[in-house]
Amino acid sequence: MKLSSWRVALRIARRDALRAKGRSALVIAMVALPVLGVAGADVVFRSADLDPVEKAVRTMGQAAAELQILDRGAVVLQAPDPDEDYHLTDASETKKENGQPAYTPEQRLSLDTEPVELARRLLPGATLVPFREGPYVATSTAEGLANVRITEADLADPVWRGRYDIVKGRAPSADHEVAASQEFLNVSGLRIGDRTAPRGLESTPFTITGVAEYPGDLRTAVLFARPGTVLDKLPNSGVRSGASSVSESVSHWLVKLPAGAVVDWPKVMELNKYGFATASRAVLLDPPARSEVPFYAYQDSQGNSGRTPFFDRTAVVVLGTVVGMALLEIVLLAGPAFAVGARRSRRQLGLLAAGGGDRAQVRAVVLGGGVVLGLTGAVVGLAGGIGLVALLRTRAEEAAGQRFGHFDLQPLDLLGILLIGLVTGLLAAVVPAVQASRQDVVAALTGRDNLKPPSRKLALLGLLMLGGGSALALLGATGGFGSRSLAVLGGSVIAELGMVALTPYLVGLFGRIGRWLPLGPRLALRDSVRHRGRTAPAVAAVMAAVAGSVAVGVYVASSDEEHRREYVAAGPANVVILSSGWGAAADGSMLSQQRGAVQNSVPGLGARADVQRVNYLGDCRASGQSCGRVSVALPEERKCPIWGKGRRTLSQEEIERLGREDQRCKDRVITRGNSFGAVQSGDAALLRNFYGVTDPAAGQAIAQGKAVVFDERYLKDGKVALELTEPYPDGPMDADFEPAARTVTVDAVFVTSPFNPGGTAVVSAETVHRLGLTSSDAGSVWLPDTAPADAAEQRARAALAKLSDGIEFEVERGYQSPGDLISLGLTAFAGLVALGAAGIATGLAAADSQRDLTTLAAVGAAPRIRRTLSGFQCGVIAAMGALLGAAAGIVPAVALRKVEAAGSGYPGMSLQEEAAKGIVVFPWLNIGVTVVVLPLLAVALAALLTRSRISLLRRSG
Repeated sequence: MKLSSWRVALRIARRDALRAKGRSALVIAMVALPVLGVAGADVVFRSADLDPVEKAVRTMGQAAAELQILDRGAVVLQAPDPDEDYHLTDASETKKENGQPAYTPEQRLSLDTEPVELARRLLPGATLVPFREGPYVATSTAEGLANVRITEADLADPVWRGRYDIVKGRAPSADHEVAASQEFLNVSGLRIGDRTAPRGLESTPFTITGVAEYPGDLRTAVLFARPGTVLDKLPNSGVRSGASSVSESVSHWLVKLPAGAVVDWPKVMELNKYGFATASRAVLLDPPARSEVPFYAYQDSQGNSGRTPFFDRTAVVVLGTVVGMALLEIVLLAGPAFAVGARRSRRQLGLLAAGGGDRAQVRAVVLGGGVVLGLTGAVVGLAGGIGLVALLRTRAEEAAGQRFGHFDLQPLDLLGILLIGLVTGLLAAVVPAVQASRQDVVAALTGRDNLKPPSRKLALLGLLMLGGGSALALLGATGGFGSRSLAVLGGSVIAELGMVALTPYLVGLFGRIGRWLPLGPRLALRDSVRHRGRTAPAVAAVMAAVAGSVAVGVYVASSDEEHRREYVAAGPANVVILSSGWGAAADGSMLSQQRGAVQNSVPGLGARADVQRVNYLGDCRASGQSCGRVSVALPEERKCPIWGKGRRTLSQEEIERLGREDQRCKDRVITRGNSFGAVQSGDAALLRNFYGVTDPAAGQAIAQGKAVVFDERYLKDGKVALELTEPYPDGPMDADFEPAARTVTVDAVFVTSPFNPGGTAVVSAETVHRLGLTSSDAGSVWLPDTAPADAAEQRARAALAKLSDGIEFEVERGYQSPGDLISLGLTAFAGLVALGAAGIATGLAAADSQRDLTTLAAVGAAPRIRRTLSGFQCGVIAAMGALLGAAAGIVPAVALRKVEAAGSGYPGMSLQEEAAKGIVVFPWLNIGVTVVVLPLLAVALAALLTRSRISLLRRSG
């Protein structure tokens, strides 16, 4: 076709679009919504992806480099940006000669020299600006205590600009002043000018002078103090349990160099030999070639055995399938709208053909509508996506937890997104355009249809596509061949398109049931069968909406069932658990107040059972140090070899073989840990409240000095072994170092618990003392007859939060499914879309049926026949589409479940996990509602919204 012909076609399409504003708005909205989402996501992604200059500023402020000592005596291999990745070979891994480590001169110097002094030697003329990121400590708030990270840095120095920014107030200028992150102010209820005191420094509170922000992390509660004013003064009791202790010396510096000096890549590699990881501004702005980076050579030498190709990653497969199927459904949903326009313009198109226009020109007029509406929808969606991100930028940054580098609009990305909208509109108009170009000119001018039987070849092709696409998606999901993303997406699309190709033939099969229907449904079904050209696109649109709903419904229901099977209860139903947790009260000193807060807030708790944690070398929770541990040990012959200390001696192939074949690995039970430890001290009340054991014999066994265990595998010859493991030593250790351990045996009995707590044992206080161990107060457990009300639980949490954060408080309410509301919402959404598609098709059918209605009126049919016929026409289309969609939606859902199952396996997976992974569950209630209720609702709405009055028309021809 000539360009002038396309110009005319586009003018006609624009005129038709303006005439049918409602239909045009519908198509524009369907195209614009996905474009809006993709455009917004692209702008957010690009804006959050920092360019080298922004990366350098966020990493080191205005300095020339950031220097960090990873380990004295270590050798570092790093990427040009160490935040991306690095490999550390510590001093303990150095090869030995004659029993002694063969240190390099660089390693020896690193071991013998203080890091700050070594850095000054390696960077002559440089100024090192120290900063320390300390542990989490408990500090005072408006209501009590909260945990906060302490960072020491002189924010008044301009070198920090870009790394740490003062966004409100001013930087601390005195030793008793701090700046706070906005997250800390939100949590604590404090404001600029208020005072806060870390635990242990209550006599010297600090005044908050401003709000400081690290643009790369907006979600962490941080206090910024001047160097040397807080961390060195903190007592050990202020350190968060499990966090790293206060550093003995500074390990991070910003490097300021004289004008013109830089830290180049050779200098970075030199620093690596001494155990320093270095982020250099010069290297980030001008990175070396890949061949010049030893870290990449090391990566290549390790091979790709542990890596999954990008397009085979589970998240990529799922996202690609969802996006691809969504675009296909938009095409199928928009198709009937273009079919309506083509049918209503058939006389105009007939005149075009009668005036000498060829089929290509007729197709161009209909395709022009796809171009006009698709392009308009794409532009609207693109502008809306960009505008929304610009309007909600601050909220988007807070939701993402980091600031954008800059508002980044990539022209090529936006052009590609624009083309997606344009292609979507074109594809939706292809089938109506082909049908319009093939219509008989005389039939188009007289308003008669040229009825043809369905093509058996097309039906056979559709059947082959359906079978082949389903096989491709299901087999490709498990990585049988090719790229999993392409296999699952391509198979799902081919299967659904095969169902679309089958639709005209299946419509004819549906017509055979008309003989058993009353007059109204029989007329509607006959009309749908005779006019397959308009019925098939409408059925395909309803099918697309229902298929999407069923696919997501099956996927959500299956995932929900998997999570239900993997769920491990914290205790018996309704149990209320209070633990001192990990925060400021980790040492148990506030348990008395905490118990009072819970009992005053929650009525009807019943008898309380206190829990004592059994310790090996004392209770070190508050100091964050290791005091060893006490655990329940399996007999040696019952241990899975791939989970024991000998795992490091096994090859990966041997690990995978044992995981598949060794029954001891399969018998592993998935349990839920608790903050009370593996061995607890208590009595019969603890057994009842926490483990649901009411047998008096179990309580008597504890009183007699025996241990109670809940997994029979741990019991051997009437005894259980308690493993006492020494703490890890300070300083460097060999890579395969394991602390020493010894076992003591205790007479034990096995009891059955309503849930399996696994390797847990309960002993008496006398038994703890007899074994030479200690115990400490860890918390309490209540077992009320009914679960506490939500309001009571909220009161208890609020009361505990005023005492300290980090307190663990839980009410066992069983597995709480998030999927029901999602499935219901998706079913309702699919119903609305399907009703809309059926309504469009009904409008087209009503226009085509006007001659039949005129004939009925002429022979004396009642006025309500119009309502009845319209209702049943809509119901027939909705029923056929719902049935086909329910079948079509199963393929992508099952394929995605197989993808997840294939990607989540690991050697030694238990039978319990294997049974849950990849399980497929069909939400029959939701599917039934869609298949049954949707057509009935379509009938009712179409009948109510259709006028009864019939206008008599002159019959032509």
